[in-house]
Amino acid sequence: MAIKKGKILIVDDNAGIRQTLKILLPMHFAEVEALPSPVTLVSTLERFRPDVVLLDMNFTTSINTGNEGLYWAEEIKKMMPEVEVVLFTAYADIQLAVEGMKRGAFDFIVKPWDNEKLAATLSAARDKARKAMGRDARKEEEKAPSMHWGSSHAMAIIQKTVDKIAPTDATVLITGENGTGKDVLAREIHAHSLRSGKPMVAVDAGAITETLFESELFGHVKGAYTDAHTDHVGKFEQADGGTLFLDEIGNIPLHLQAKLLRVIQNRSVVRVGGTKAIPVDIRLICATNMDLEQMVRDGRFREDLYYRINTVHISLPPLRERKDDIVPLAERFVAQFADKYHRPVTGLDDAAKSALESGRWNGNIRELQNVIEKAVILSDGATLGANDIHLEQARAGISVTGTWKAVSDAEEERRVREAIQRSNGNISAAAKALGISRPTLYAKMKKYGL
Repeated sequence: MAIKKGKILIVDDNAGIRQTLKILLPMHFAEVEALPSPVTLVSTLERFRPDVVLLDMNFTTSINTGNEGLYWAEEIKKMMPEVEVVLFTAYADIQLAVEGMKRGAFDFIVKPWDNEKLAATLSAARDKARKAMGRDARKEEEKAPSMHWGSSHAMAIIQKTVDKIAPTDATVLITGENGTGKDVLAREIHAHSLRSGKPMVAVDAGAITETLFESELFGHVKGAYTDAHTDHVGKFEQADGGTLFLDEIGNIPLHLQAKLLRVIQNRSVVRVGGTKAIPVDIRLICATNMDLEQMVRDGRFREDLYYRINTVHISLPPLRERKDDIVPLAERFVAQFADKYHRPVTGLDDAAKSALESGRWNGNIRELQNVIEKAVILSDGATLGANDIHLEQARAGISVTGTWKAVSDAEEERRVREAIQRSNGNISAAAKALGISRPTLYAKMKKYGL
């Protein structure tokens, strides 16, 4: 007989399922409660204080299939980070469940379920939650990924360059295709600098709206505009003494580049609505996937700003030029995600390795990471095989050109994924950028498991 301990909250709109689970789960949990919908979820969480929430991904009130479940999974983790969420999903919605795990869910259970597996999964989630609740309330920061230098000649040259420049305050421009690890390289430079004890503040410059650009980077004073109820410290001040990483710098509009240049030159900021110049001591690292030299020639990027940020230029090679690094990187990701998602996966078989090496990887290391993450989540075995790894996009070698209409599924997925990343998960902003409606974007997200 299993030891009964902990509390579980079931949220499912199927009365038969709720009744079945209220009979089964008391054999494993000391207290079991059930809700037919998330309407009273917040108040129930505050009152019941469960260890685990078993959350259905679809409710009769949902407009976009599965997305209500994703929304509530995130809300639960925001409200009570120590509570573990297990997603309850139909087989057809496994892709959404995978996305739910990426957003913080402990695991997912497919309907119809196996009683033993359900009990084991929920018990493991409960044990993790109770262990977390017994610790200090301190949050454990997820360790940032370290640089994988690999064995290619190009990466060896870059490593030597980093060894030389990291201890200096030289401004660095990192270029390369999407997914090549520009942000990881920036962190590597900071970690080996004399400023490593101070913060590195990262900013996705392309994701900041024009109206908020100055406020986000330079700060504002109380009363500077309608919603400025308090003083706000901008990113430059936050990075004082450390490193400021401006990612996607090529996306900054031309008229805002002049304001950025002035601050970089003067090493001081004036908050929006203020008059006082505030000195800032930063090391600047910038990154872009764009051809800034061509943009300068086209008049889309200021030449003086380009030379100001380009003291040292490092160009990261695409993964297709680092074939020998594909399998070692994949093995690192297997270990990382097996630990994160509590999976027994320990490696890749030879067929899986061959399949990975055959990919085009236009999405580079980020695409490889996503493929391995999905494979680890969906696998129950100890070794990933070729059938566990889905390489449709990687094998296709999709071009990044073309219009929105009449494109392949892989190209459409890439565009949707990039729009969501650039908008920091803001669905309305991503839909607007793509020129489609929110429901249409949700449908595409479900189609591609995003």
